Amino acid sequence: MASSIPPSGHAADPIDTLLSAHGLRRTAAARRVLGWLLAHPDTSYTHAQLQAALADDDAEVALDRVTLYRLIDRLTQVGLLLCRVDAKRVRRYQAMPSSVHAIPHFECQSCHRDSPLSGALSGARSGALKASAKDLERAAQTALEALKALGYQGMSMDFAVRGVCADCATGAASS
Repeated sequence: MASSIPPSGHAADPIDTLLSAHGLRRTAAARRVLGWLLAHPDTSYTHAQLQAALADDDAEVALDRVTLYRLIDRLTQVGLLLCRVDAKRVRRYQAMPSSVHAIPHFECQSCHRDSPLSGALSGARSGALKASAKDLERAAQTALEALKALGYQGMSMDFAVRGVCADCATGAASS
């Protein structure tokens, strides 16, 4: 089994650094899962979707579903992953940027695509949506700051707007 400590003379792996900084062991499985989610920051995965994506990745380390569940639970507990529960009570996980404590997002009730309401939007139609997303982020940050002033700690906020995305609405209208 390969050592989880990088050889001397090599720069520290950023994933190893993140795991160590959060008090987690730098196992091959932890590096693989966190690395995958960091490589796909705008995508949220259910446990089953993540397991399938990792299985398709042809890596040396196979992960059974219990090991993966425990690992994503630990990564979520230390704040490296964001866990959202959608309207159907399905948990979805994605990498949590260290600078973000509230991520407004839109969840399509038809295709279940989860889209951030900031950063990833483009085009002329999205200008008003981008401005609204910034307002939502400011409101969420204000709420978190108010709670922090009251003594609450370690908070994050899940701000979900649920409905039917434009792609599904257009497809449903033409069907």
